[in-house]
Amino acid sequence: MIEVKEVRKVYGKKLTAFTALDSVSFTVPDGASVAIVGKSGSGKSTLMHVMSGLDKATSGQILIGGENILTFKQKKVDAFRSERMSFIFQSFFVQGNESCYNNVALPLEIAQVPRRLRKEKIEKALAAVQLLDKKRSKAKDLSGGQRQRLAIARAIVNNPKILFADEPTGNLDTATGGVIEQLLFAYNKRRGATLIVVTHD
Repeated sequence: MIEVKEVRKVYGKKLTAFTALDSVSFTVPDGASVAIVGKSGSGKSTLMHVMSGLDKATSGQILIGGENILTFKQKKVDAFRSERMSFIFQSFFVQGNESCYNNVALPLEIAQVPRRLRKEKIEKALAAVQLLDKKRSKAKDLSGGQRQRLAIARAIVNNPKILFADEPTGNLDTATGGVIEQLLFAYNKRRGATLIVVTHD
């Protein structure tokens, strides 16, 4: 369960202070799919960033599984995030000159998963997004929709319990965006993972 309690995020100080989040509270049950919806500049991405520990709230509590991540030192936040969470962003952030296989391998390398155990996990993740036939292709040679599917494969290869997606279809046409949405909701249902999607739509 994720519990957001009286969370505030203020940028700047005194006369230049800007309140992006003002006493936000809500609960996300395990396995839920939740959309954070609002117009540009309303604080959607800021909320996702503080919920996940990518940014630090000014005050309040972010409880994940009963642990307040705002009390963690940075090293512990990073470890907590790598063990439990994954992220998908609008801009894909895949390594263009690397193969699809190597892109998906990256989280496993960071998590120090033994090399002998990686192949099955990588191929399973690529198969889940229908890119197994592209495993030796360079990411830069893929279409936008394929690159976003690759980003999803990389995000799910470690079977995260929480998946954050920030405008994951923002750079895609409607039909391709629909495919991406289906993949995300399928992962949410199949794995019982918590899915949090930031979107203006």
